[in-house]
Amino acid sequence: MNGHAHATDGTPIAYQVRGDGCPLLLLAGQANNHTWWDPIRADFHGTHATITMDWRGTGDSGRPRSAYSTPGFADDAIAVLDALGVESADVYGTSMGGRVAQWIAINHPGRVRRLVLGCTSPGGPRAHERTKAVRRTLALPDAAARREALEDMMYSPRWRAAHPGPRTTMGDPTMPPHASRGHLAASDGHDARDALHRVAAPTLILHGSDDVMTPAANAPLLAELIPDARFHVFPGARHAYFEECRPHASDLVADFITI
Repeated sequence: MNGHAHATDGTPIAYQVRGDGCPLLLLAGQANNHTWWDPIRADFHGTHATITMDWRGTGDSGRPRSAYSTPGFADDAIAVLDALGVESADVYGTSMGGRVAQWIAINHPGRVRRLVLGCTSPGGPRAHERTKAVRRTLALPDAAARREALEDMMYSPRWRAAHPGPRTTMGDPTMPPHASRGHLAASDGHDARDALHRVAAPTLILHGSDDVMTPAANAPLLAELIPDARFHVFPGARHAYFEECRPHASDLVADFITI
């Protein structure tokens, strides 16, 4: 089932529902749409109906020029749950989606049954952010070189050699420049550190050990900030651990959300 919710500012937010069972909201990374989850969403359909959404600025959602922020994206996600009549869901967010998931759990605690945060950061001045060298690489003027660098940050060389693609985590090519800038500003401006003690949902944190997009040192930091959270790091994995470490990563999530 596909449809549209409407955000508080009227922006249409596209959503997609697959499978049957308890609701599981899946939140994609920066500058990506719902296809980010295509390789693994079926892993959860034995017990859950998966709900994905296109961030504003991507996919079939509206593309306003107003300010973008992770709390704002969280409100968009709540609009999707409201449109579907979902009172409470398990929430699994990766990368920027993990930043957004933090605000859903902080500002809407009754809407989150269990929380999974993948390859993400609490933000703020004490978080472990990507280096200037990584930022320069991601800003390479040559599109082919930039894509090659991004793919290398997402997946280990060994996995890439065995899995030639296509990839669904390389960004939404239809995004207008203002939306791309808005997503970057939202991720860079995220800072939930001082509010994470308010997360009430049981929380699982997952990360790849070799992630340079969002360094793995953020996993224990998040676990320290969120009450009773636990974390797991996948040796040798990079940013897209959820795909490279399948089925182990999906099994950990599935076990956690079916308790």
